[in-house]
Amino acid sequence: MPGSPGGALVWGSPWLDPWGPRCFILHLAALLLYNARHYSANACLIPICSLYGAAITTVEGIGNTKSRIHPVQERIAKCHGSQCGFCTPGMVMSIYALLRNHPEPTSEQITEALAGNLCRCTGYRPIIDGCKTFCKVSRSKFNNQNCCLDVEENPSSLDKEKVICTELFTPEEFQPLDPTKELIFPPELMVMANDQQKRTLIFHGERITWISPVSLKELLELKTSFPRAPLVVGNTSVGPDMKFKGVFHPIIISPARILDLNLVNYTKNGLTIGASCSLALVKDILENAVLELPRENTKVFCALLQQLKTLGGQQIRNMASLGGNIIQRHTTSDLNPVLAAGNCTLSVVSLRGRLQIPLNEQFLTGFGNAILQPDEILVSVHIPCSETGEFVSAFRQAQRRENALPIVNAGMRVLFKSGTDTIMDFSIFYGGLASTTICVNKSCQSLIGRCWNEQMVGDACRLVLEEVSIPGFTQDGRAEYKQTLIVSFLFKFYLQVLQGLRQMYPCRYHDMPVRWMSILQDFQTRIPQSSQKYQVKQLPQDPVGRPIMHQASIKHATGEATYCDDIRAVDKELFLAVVTSSRPHAKIVSSCALFKMAHSKQYFHQSNFFYLLQVNCVGQIVCAVVADSDVHAKRATVKVKITYEALEPVILTIEEAIKHNSFFDPERKLEQGNVDEAFETVDHVLEGEIYIGGQEHFYMETQSVLVVPKGEDKEMDVYVSSQHPTFAQELVASVLNVPSNRVMCHVKRVGGGFGGKVTKPAILAAITAVAANKTGHAVRCILDRGDDMLITGGRHPFLGKYRVKYKLGKVRAADIKSVTESSFFPYPKIMETALLRMDNAYKIPNLRFWGHACKTNLPSNTAFRGFGFPQSALVTESWITDVAVKSERQSGSNYIFYWTNSLVHIYTDGSVLVTHGGVELGQGIHTKIMQVTSHELRIPTSYIHVCETSTVTVPNTRPTAASIGTDINGMAVKNACQTLLKRLAPIKEKNPEGTWREWVREAFHQSISLSATGFFRGYDTNMNWEKGEGHPFEYFVYGTACSEVEIDCLTGDHKNIRTDIVMDVGCSINPAVDIGQIEGAFVQGVGLYTMEELTYSPKGVLCTRGPDQYKIPAVCDIPEHFSVSLLSSSQNPRAIYSSKAIGEPALFLGCSVFFAIKDAIAAARKERGLPGNFTLNSPSTPEWIRMTCVDQFTKMGWGNF
Repeated sequence: MPGSPGGALVWGSPWLDPWGPRCFILHLAALLLYNARHYSANACLIPICSLYGAAITTVEGIGNTKSRIHPVQERIAKCHGSQCGFCTPGMVMSIYALLRNHPEPTSEQITEALAGNLCRCTGYRPIIDGCKTFCKVSRSKFNNQNCCLDVEENPSSLDKEKVICTELFTPEEFQPLDPTKELIFPPELMVMANDQQKRTLIFHGERITWISPVSLKELLELKTSFPRAPLVVGNTSVGPDMKFKGVFHPIIISPARILDLNLVNYTKNGLTIGASCSLALVKDILENAVLELPRENTKVFCALLQQLKTLGGQQIRNMASLGGNIIQRHTTSDLNPVLAAGNCTLSVVSLRGRLQIPLNEQFLTGFGNAILQPDEILVSVHIPCSETGEFVSAFRQAQRRENALPIVNAGMRVLFKSGTDTIMDFSIFYGGLASTTICVNKSCQSLIGRCWNEQMVGDACRLVLEEVSIPGFTQDGRAEYKQTLIVSFLFKFYLQVLQGLRQMYPCRYHDMPVRWMSILQDFQTRIPQSSQKYQVKQLPQDPVGRPIMHQASIKHATGEATYCDDIRAVDKELFLAVVTSSRPHAKIVSSCALFKMAHSKQYFHQSNFFYLLQVNCVGQIVCAVVADSDVHAKRATVKVKITYEALEPVILTIEEAIKHNSFFDPERKLEQGNVDEAFETVDHVLEGEIYIGGQEHFYMETQSVLVVPKGEDKEMDVYVSSQHPTFAQELVASVLNVPSNRVMCHVKRVGGGFGGKVTKPAILAAITAVAANKTGHAVRCILDRGDDMLITGGRHPFLGKYRVKYKLGKVRAADIKSVTESSFFPYPKIMETALLRMDNAYKIPNLRFWGHACKTNLPSNTAFRGFGFPQSALVTESWITDVAVKSERQSGSNYIFYWTNSLVHIYTDGSVLVTHGGVELGQGIHTKIMQVTSHELRIPTSYIHVCETSTVTVPNTRPTAASIGTDINGMAVKNACQTLLKRLAPIKEKNPEGTWREWVREAFHQSISLSATGFFRGYDTNMNWEKGEGHPFEYFVYGTACSEVEIDCLTGDHKNIRTDIVMDVGCSINPAVDIGQIEGAFVQGVGLYTMEELTYSPKGVLCTRGPDQYKIPAVCDIPEHFSVSLLSSSQNPRAIYSSKAIGEPALFLGCSVFFAIKDAIAAARKERGLPGNFTLNSPSTPEWIRMTCVDQFTKMGWGNF
């Protein structure tokens, strides 16, 4: 399960639901054994020992192509919700779990269910569209609409060539969801549950013993015997510590089956909830309480619910326990500040007796009697009801609104004297500022007796800043931002309470100023509304131009699609793990393996493969270890010791590279007109700069390779997740010193690439091939997410400095200097492409572009979707918008964008096998190739199968990159099909009424070859950099986007309200695929420009190594209204069927959100009398947005109270 794409599962348990519908009283404990619920969970976290007595359902279990597919699988597939497919099983299981509990879900339940899932390809819209079909409202909407495809049944309507369609799928074709046909919870598990609770479960592993007691007394005895053994319920904290930090626990105790820790009790004073209750269950309990109780009694409950809505995803909340969240006392806990502010108490028990401990500052900081002893256990948490005149609020700000750890959070509570606004009690707790949650007790005590007014909140802000000490340098580098959030949250609380007081005593308080009303409105995640428009020209029987679903989408949705790590294990297969450098710039003095492990087979170091004399970055591969399992190999890497000798300088930024003059040659320059002469005339001159940060590919499938020696003639099969199998073949052959014809490279599909799998996989394949050659066994290497991010690099950071001359709003000349951060390996094509496309859609008479690639001590960057253009075009748009601001004109933005062969076999049964040089990355190239083949041979697509990409069948392939995969491979396939049609022409002439199969059989009998190769030599593009002239592009892709956003000026949060995109894709071969590519690229661009931030420590270590620290867009980040239209009546005679490349162009349109944010900031600054011309670097994270919205709170910095 941990290796499955998506990594989600659903499980039901007969004992984990002590909460009945709308009831929260203790007598429901009698129903514990008979009530089964269904939960989605993360397979990578849940311990298998905890599943004893539970029923597990994986994506393969709910439906498959051999029997029947489930409606969830069908709808996600047919609604085009799958591209690379690696995330699809997880999406399917999240919605399946929702439907098992709520067969007719609301839109809010759908967005909540998907909040914990990530997709890098689709942009989420088609996934949500598929899920919305299960909503009652959505079904009635679909049933009342006519599908646009119906208009195509009238061929005469196509004569006008302007049939506009607005639907990509036909809801009437979906099979209905029938809950009575679902799998039932196994009755034998229900019966077993009766006996199960009477005996302790003990599981012994290789190094760990798992103990699951059934009584509180037994648990206390175990904790006394094993005081250091952790208590594990959901494994959401201990599990990651063991996996990523190397923490080892020989004994683990699971209290999940103990009734005392799962009970819920309600009294008139509040709720008492068992410590083992999951956060999802706590959320249900609180929601029921809020519905049942008077509003004045539920202030603490509501504040907790606000935090629970964004705390992790549904899968995490289903597993994580309330007690675990509290007892860990992490500074990022969203619940502890609210629980502490709400005066909650903890019930703690040991063999010595029971204690009631206040959840207060002493407990959170671990001082005095509040320190829990190793043998003490948290049994329950009491959450009191609020009273009249009491207000409680919760706040948090994170890199992403949902499923992200907070940068700062807070819980605040105030109690007024009856009938007044005089403060009787006040408490404020902050998280994210120190090693644990902190209380500003002194400030709160000094405010008691004050009235709730503006003077009070001003004094409160100053007092809080004086009390809270944030060092000038913090680990995450956000000290000033955190300080601003402290007082911003406090001001928000002031306004919330003021609004509450006004509602209680409307005659005493004036209306709140309008400018403050919006502060009280939190951003909510709403299910997006979308529209898609495209033109139809083809006849109904022609597959080209039709929204045909991805040819493998059903297999994606059923979990049957095979990725590299899904290939069955080979006999005596070994596993390889790499050891990487821990220094940014150092000489390797020595390395050795300090282990004698029975499971370790081989240790490869610099003397027999790598030949490294020095390392140039943290994360550079130094050596590798081979063992009999992946776990053993990774465990052995820790035992490899490397001795370094530090080298200078250590360069980690573009600014440091400029300071040390650390650049690669050659410098690139493009010029037109006479820039120097243009600047001599007296006009307006604008100067500025902008920095665009890097971006991690974050493909769902990490770098993966399996090398299988064939045993003779030094032949090897290399199965690799690569966009460029030929390069992998060549590098493996080179390191093994064999001809390329001995290395067979295979790529069935890739779970996302985006340029990150063009060259990098070949290096891993070469290392693995050496190990396979050395040991004589098959060797598999699958990088963990953290290692993948550390080693492979990403998009090149970019610094642009510009000087622009303009007059009357028209740009006369521009002189742009650009620097890319290329790390320690030059990638000149990135800078060259950036310069060639830097003018974007603008015609400037005098232009000069300079390009430099700097050398740093960070992991080598590589190709990424857009290939330099997203960075250079943002520089151009920045000075265009700056000129527009200076000229007081409305700015706008547009976007310009930019040999292979194939093999086609026809078999005697009429089926057709196609092999081409393109790799299926999720961009739908195989689907489009099937459409091309069907169109050319005039046969149904059901006759056609596209085989894996292999150097055996199609040699010397180009990388599948730069969006031209369909252009070049489609033309090659077309060429092969036309060759076959010429051979079949005489037979068809003799038997015009025959069928395809009859013609094929007759050709076979006449010994006519039914195989043909096709070839396309590519485009005649060229560029002479010495002369600064050439023909670098064959054609252009045009597009425009308009986005609307809202920003929170107090926190820096933003919400995408609406985006409309019009894209010129020529005559689309497959509108569903092309629109999906546009949406996915756009959302990836939104991530690049507004969210995704790579951070490094002063020692060059990547800090953002995984989904916990590095945030890509989620469901909550796509526009609430998302419209994509393909430009009608567009032609492109330079590509197959007048289509255009579409994979990369729309990514840059994500900058429309960036500039909408910038406009919103400018409006806020204008209100405060600040200049409208300012620098906003990319990504425009909440920190950048907040600190650029300068106000009295940002000015309260560092001694300026």
